[in-house]
Amino acid sequence: MRVFNSMFSWYIRQRIPHIKRYTDYPLQVQHILFQELIKISTNTKWGKKYGYSDIRTAEDFSQAVPISQYKDIYPYISRMMHGESNVLWPGKVTWFSKSSGTTTGKSKFIPVTDASLKHCHLRGGHDVMAAWYANNNAHLFEGKNLIMGGCYAPFEPHPKTLIGDVSAIMINNMPGYVKFFHTPDVETALMDNFEEKIERMAKIASKEKVTTIAGVPTWVLVLFRRILEITGKEHMHEVWPNFQVYMHGGVHFEPYREQFLQLFPDKNVGYINIYNASEGFFAAQLENTALEGEMTLFVDNGVYYEFLPAEEWHKEQPKTIKLEEVELNKNYAIVISTNAGLWRYMPGDTVAFTSISPFKIKITGRVRHFINAFGEEVVIENTDKAIAKTCIQTASKITEYTVAPIFLSTKSKGGHEWLIEFEKAPDSLPKFAQLLDKNLQAINSDYEAKRYKNMALSLPLIHQLPAGTFHNWLRSKGRYGGQSKVPRLANERKYLEEILSFSNK
Repeated sequence: MRVFNSMFSWYIRQRIPHIKRYTDYPLQVQHILFQELIKISTNTKWGKKYGYSDIRTAEDFSQAVPISQYKDIYPYISRMMHGESNVLWPGKVTWFSKSSGTTTGKSKFIPVTDASLKHCHLRGGHDVMAAWYANNNAHLFEGKNLIMGGCYAPFEPHPKTLIGDVSAIMINNMPGYVKFFHTPDVETALMDNFEEKIERMAKIASKEKVTTIAGVPTWVLVLFRRILEITGKEHMHEVWPNFQVYMHGGVHFEPYREQFLQLFPDKNVGYINIYNASEGFFAAQLENTALEGEMTLFVDNGVYYEFLPAEEWHKEQPKTIKLEEVELNKNYAIVISTNAGLWRYMPGDTVAFTSISPFKIKITGRVRHFINAFGEEVVIENTDKAIAKTCIQTASKITEYTVAPIFLSTKSKGGHEWLIEFEKAPDSLPKFAQLLDKNLQAINSDYEAKRYKNMALSLPLIHQLPAGTFHNWLRSKGRYGGQSKVPRLANERKYLEEILSFSNK
């Protein structure tokens, strides 16, 4: 394994010049990529409809092709899932990523073409590995790698079509040499019963020499707790003494950081933030010195980017800006055109740029997941930071949370209502609420202004939910495990009231 690790180290470092090229010359790389995407899709049904043969520039593209959301492209995706060729991308598409998102409505099915699988999702993983080996004394392939993935299954009307979590698609299609270093076995990793999978994974992985793990923090913690129960160990370093790096994504890591630091007390363990969504592998932390949540934008991964300023989000004909026009520390919704056949598509994520040379971003939330009932403009990044700091101050640990507004009435002021599930509850919930409020005010000046002397907003109302509530709620929705996530924020009360009612029952 040491010999293979040395060979892999040499091999993966060959990617470094390519990374340097697209970080040094991102605009040129994006221009070339844009031309290639348009050219290769000219004769698809979508390309013919929108006159791709006449598109020469980004301006031509934005004038000819409307910004689309899932409901706009679903009829095309449905045709592809039923076996039709040359619809959004040349040829037939076999794989579709089931985007569970945050439990909103029906699942989305995102095409994963051969091009997007190889030159986006898997290439993104290679770039993350290359950067880690270049920056560290890495020995990831002296042990086993573990990915907390989902599952896939045939699409019943057309069984040659396969649908599943993007993590499951990547596990199934990873190179053979990587599968050799993967634990558990692929059959276990792709089980559809998540509770049985956790049990089998825990029993298998607890006996392996694991150096790397990737997955959503909430589900990784479930696995860790079961492994510690099985082994009787106090922390994960007693189970995996050679563990080196955890790659996380899906939700903000900050609320869970302290728990991971306790599970892995060795300060040499690395934490890599990745942004690999069903729609594409968009960004990752490539430098050890990156700011909290900061990731390098992947501009050579088969994704052409546009950005929608916040003031354009809810307009009927919103106008995007190009990569070279973005400004630091402003919220943008990303608009993508990809080698998966997504054209001027809005995944719904919002980002802010922390650097423009090279281009680096941080995820700030979702277009629909925010609270602005009173002009406070609270986004997920704000609440994650505030609750993380409050947990440190009160020696508590959270499992999940969600927040919604309390609307003004003739009898009461407005405010924010929090549902929180603790792994370790604070000694005083009222003190926790006061500190959380104070920390959120320090982070968000608009919230601070609305909280001034309780004039517009009252102190947050916090409910402590019983252990397992959020996971049981997800299970009741058929979204337990994999990449399923609890909605953190909403500008209405649907999710909060549903979860609270579920908890009371």
